[in-house]
Amino acid sequence: MPILRRELSPGCPVLEINHPVVRARVALQGAQILGWTPKGQAPVLYLSPQAVCRAGKALRGGVPVCWPWFGPHPSDPAGPSHGVARTRCWELGRVTEDAAGVELLFILTDSAETRLLWPQAFRLELTLRIGAELKLSLRMVNTGDCPYTVTGALHSYVAVGDIRQVHVTGLEGADYLDETASPPQVRRQEGAIRFAEEVDRDFRSAAPVRIHDAALGRVVEVEGSGSQCCVVWNPWIDKAKSLADLPDEGYERFVCVETANAWEDRVVLAPGAEHVLSTVLRLV
Repeated sequence: MPILRRELSPGCPVLEINHPVVRARVALQGAQILGWTPKGQAPVLYLSPQAVCRAGKALRGGVPVCWPWFGPHPSDPAGPSHGVARTRCWELGRVTEDAAGVELLFILTDSAETRLLWPQAFRLELTLRIGAELKLSLRMVNTGDCPYTVTGALHSYVAVGDIRQVHVTGLEGADYLDETASPPQVRRQEGAIRFAEEVDRDFRSAAPVRIHDAALGRVVEVEGSGSQCCVVWNPWIDKAKSLADLPDEGYERFVCVETANAWEDRVVLAPGAEHVLSTVLRLV
């Protein structure tokens, strides 16, 4: 099996995958894929060089799992952003390999720590299929005895050569919630998305999205399922300077295109019910 276990920092185990068709790294904290590089390609995911891996600290980059809420805590402004899943250590349940790549299954269940932040019972299973394509599938199950509502996202940081030379297609004509407005405003996307300022948009769309990167000469497609919302985000200059785990110029090197249950797309889980949120990244 072409997998090595290393420490990114003390107490932060990372699996390093070296397969004939792909190289990748996955942190057990958050079950977070940090790097994905298909054979013959430049790295497709962005990881901040200032990302810090320690217990309870979110990692900036790769594909964080945001769950059971997306964005600020729904009722407590002091609560952690983007939920509890991305800062917990997941159990590695299964590893398989074939000629096309490697598949990993990670498991997270509620604990005394998670119930302090969100008093619900759950089981999460994240399947990573890592090869020429990258597929993430998050299966969420309500293991408690009362219904609850969740939001979340597979928060892909896609590496780009220069954000000013990037445009995003597939969302033309879609309505979106502009989170940069105060208060947030619903608008309609006209043409491709281009970047000359902060962009933080929750789109009412389930269509595949393409990131056209002129500097690197490639197109990355992000295709989701189990979702009616797509989030596009780049912090631009001022917000990048406010993020301690991102270089001031880091915003130039990534765009986030996220398969999400967010904005109007909220998932109600009855006792015993489940929902699967998936995303596929591929080079076109």
